[in-house]
Amino acid sequence: MEAKSLSEVNERIRDGSVRVVTAEEMPNIVDELGPAGAVREVDVVTTGTFGAMCSSGVFLNMGHSDPPIKISKAFFNRVEAYGGVAAVDLFLGATQPSEDQGMEYGGAHVIEDLVAGKSIDVEAEGVGTDCYPQLELETNLKLEDFNQATMVNPRNAYQRYNAATNTSDRTLHTYMGTLLPRSGNVHYSGAGVLNPISNDPDFEYIGVGTRIFLGGAEGFVMGSGTQHNPQNGFSTLMVTGDLKEMSPQYLRAATFHMYGPSLYEGIGIPIPILNERMALKAAVRDRDIRVPIVDYGVPRRDRPALREVSYQDLKSGMVDLNGKEVSTSSLSSFYHARQIAGTLKQRIENGSFLLTQAVQPLSKVGSSRPMKQTKEFPNVGDVMSRDVVTVRESIGIEDAASRIVGGKFDHLPVVSDEDKLIGIVTSWDISKAVANGNISKVSEIMTRRVYSARLDEPVELAARTLDTHSISALPVIDREGHVIGMITSNDLSRLLAGRRSH
Repeated sequence: MEAKSLSEVNERIRDGSVRVVTAEEMPNIVDELGPAGAVREVDVVTTGTFGAMCSSGVFLNMGHSDPPIKISKAFFNRVEAYGGVAAVDLFLGATQPSEDQGMEYGGAHVIEDLVAGKSIDVEAEGVGTDCYPQLELETNLKLEDFNQATMVNPRNAYQRYNAATNTSDRTLHTYMGTLLPRSGNVHYSGAGVLNPISNDPDFEYIGVGTRIFLGGAEGFVMGSGTQHNPQNGFSTLMVTGDLKEMSPQYLRAATFHMYGPSLYEGIGIPIPILNERMALKAAVRDRDIRVPIVDYGVPRRDRPALREVSYQDLKSGMVDLNGKEVSTSSLSSFYHARQIAGTLKQRIENGSFLLTQAVQPLSKVGSSRPMKQTKEFPNVGDVMSRDVVTVRESIGIEDAASRIVGGKFDHLPVVSDEDKLIGIVTSWDISKAVANGNISKVSEIMTRRVYSARLDEPVELAARTLDTHSISALPVIDREGHVIGMITSNDLSRLLAGRRSH
C-alpha cells in the first residue's frame, strides 16, 4: 500500500515542494489516478466550512482595576457575560441576548465588534470583599485592551446537519431559519464536500491538538465537541484560538428572526493524505453525504424524518417531499467555505501552516442522549377542554351570540363543511357586530388567520403562542385540522397555580 509519514509532509511544506488540493478537487484526482496514485500525487487536502455555530464564546481577562473588583455580574454593550470564573475573568457566550435590544443584538455581535476594532461599553458589579472592595465599574475597552481574549467553542464543525422543513400550518422561527408552513421550504447547513470531518470521518488525522484554521487565525482542536455522536455520523469538535488574531472576514454575527443571535465562523482543517485509505475518504462527494429532512412542525425533541437526501440534492435547489417540489436554501456560505479551503491551501504552500500530530485521538463513540427529566410536563391534551362548540361561517350573528352565552368559552371556532378549522370569532367580535346592526353572518366578522394548538404539544408552546399574539384561547386541532378542544389562558393560569402550590 502506498503511504507516507506526517513528518515527510511537513518537510515538503518547509522546502516548498508540498502538493495541496482542496476537498472539491480530490474526488476527480482519485477517480483518475486511483487511491495509490492520489497518495503519490497529493500531500494535503484542505477543507472549509462557514456557518452559524451557536455553541461558541470567548474567555476575556480585563485586568485588575484600582481599587480592585471581584466581578459578580458584567455587561458588554448590555450583553451579560458570565462572571463566576475569577475576579476579572469572564465568559461571553455567542447566543446571549442583549438586555436592551433583545434578540437583535447579542454576544456574537460583541465578539464581531471587538474583532472589527470597535470599542465596547463595559459595566460590572462587584461582590465587595476586603481584597476586592470596588462595587461598581464602568469603562470602554477595545480588543487590544484585554490581556487575553481566548475563543473556546464547545461544539463546532458538525460533520453533517439535519435539513429542516415545517409541515404545520403556521410559520416557525427556528435556529434553522424561518420555516414556511405546509413544507413551504427546506433549509440545510454545512458545506458538504468541503466539511472537515466528512473528509476524515474516522479521525485518522484530526485529534486533540490538531492545528486548524479558525476565524482567519490558527486554532486547535481541544477534543470532541458536546453532543459528539460519530456512530451516527454527527461528530463535532471543541476548538480554541486567539480572538486577537482573528479576522471579521471569517467571524460574523447574525440574528435569526424571532430566534436570536448566533456567530458565523470559518473553520478549515488540512487533511494529510498518508495512505490509500485516507485518500479514498477525502474523495467524498456531495452525493455521498446523506441527511434526513426533519419536520420542525412537530414541537418535540424527537421530530419525524420525512425522507433522506444528499447534499447534492439539497444544493440543487429543489427536493421532492411527498410528490411536492420544495425549494431548498443553505444557512451556510459555500462561497466562504471555498475561500477558507483556498486560503488554507495558500498558507500551507507558502510554508506558514504546518500540520500537527494529535496528542490523543478523538473518540469514535460519543453521547447525544436526551435530557433526564425527573418532573413531567403536561401536554395540551392534558389541560384542554373537549367541550367546545364550533360554528359554520354561514350562521347568523344572533345564533352565534346565543351559543356564546350558552357556552363556556368567549371564542367560537369556525369550521368548514368538512369540519376543518378555517377561522375564529370572539364575543367581542359579536358584540361589535350587534352594536353595528348591519352585519348578519359570522363570515363577515370572523378572523381567518387563526392560531391553533395540537393535542401532543407541550403546554409551554401553547402559552408562548398566546403570549406572542396577545390572544386568550387556542382551538386544539388534530392532524386533519378538525377541532377537538380548546385551551385558554385561564386553563394555563390554573395549571401554573397548581405547580406553585406544590
